[in-house]
Amino acid sequence: MNTVIEYLVRVATYPRANVAIELFAIGMVVYWAMNFLEGTRGERLFRGVIIILFTGSLVLKLLIGQFELERLQYLYSGFLFAVLVIAVAGFQPEFRRMLIHIGQAGTFLSSSHQQRSRTVEEIISAVVDMSSRKIGAIIVIERKVALGELIETGVRLDSRIRAVMLKTIFHPGSPLHDMAVIIRGEQIAAARVQLPLAEAESVSGTHFGSRHRAAIGITKSSDALVIVVSEETGIISLAENGLLCRGVSESDLRKQLTSVIVVAAPTDSWFHFNWKSKSSEEKQE
Repeated sequence: MNTVIEYLVRVATYPRANVAIELFAIGMVVYWAMNFLEGTRGERLFRGVIIILFTGSLVLKLLIGQFELERLQYLYSGFLFAVLVIAVAGFQPEFRRMLIHIGQAGTFLSSSHQQRSRTVEEIISAVVDMSSRKIGAIIVIERKVALGELIETGVRLDSRIRAVMLKTIFHPGSPLHDMAVIIRGEQIAAARVQLPLAEAESVSGTHFGSRHRAAIGITKSSDALVIVVSEETGIISLAENGLLCRGVSESDLRKQLTSVIVVAAPTDSWFHFNWKSKSSEEKQE
C-alpha cells in the first residue's frame, strides 16, 4: 500500500502539462488501434494484449517495489518480448492492412479515389444485370457501425469487388446465393450472411419478402446501406435507417453509392425525400 502511495505522490510532482500530453498521446494511439481493428478478430486479441500488459506491469511494479523481486522483473522483461512476438504474428493481417492504408494515403489518394469509383461501377453493373434477369440479391454496405459479428456467421471471402463475382454469388443454384453479401471497404467480406428480420407488424406498406425485411432489420440496428433486388419483379430497392425505398433507378443508385463509398457523405436528404414520395404514392393507390 505504501508503494502505491509513494508512486502516486511521485506522479503528482511531475509537470501536469507533460502528464496530460503523455496520457492524451497514449489514449489516441489506443483509440486509433481499436477503431482500426473494430469488427475484426484482431480487436479481441488487442484487448487481451492490453489487459495482460497493463495488469502485469501494475502488479509487478507493486511487488518489485515492495519485496525487491529483481529476478521476477528480469523474467517479466523476457515475457514482454514474447508478447511482442506473439502480437506481431497474431496481427499479421492487420499490419498488412495498415501498411496498405498508409501506402494509399498522400501520393496515392487520387488512385484510391479512382478505385472506389470503380467499386461503385462494379456494384451497379452487377445489380442492374441481376435486376434485368430477375435474380434476387441483397447487398449490405458496411459504414461506421461494424458488422463483424454478422460477417463471422457467413462464409468469409475477403475478395475484391467485381461484378462477375457478385453475379456468381447470387446466381440461382450457387451454394452462396441464399442470404446476404456484406461489403466492407473495397472488399466482399462475406457471403451467405444471415441478417436479422424486421417484424412483419413493424413494416408498413405492401407485403415484403424475407430479403426486404432483412434489409429493413439490419438498417434499424446499424448505419449500413442495403441494396435489394427483387426475385419476383426485378425491382431495385434501397434500405437505410429502417426505411425502404423501392423502384430505385440506376442514376439514383449511383448517386447513393458514390456518396457512401467514394465521398462518405451523409445521404439522408435524397433517401428521405424519395421514401416519403413512395409512401405517399402507395397511400394514394
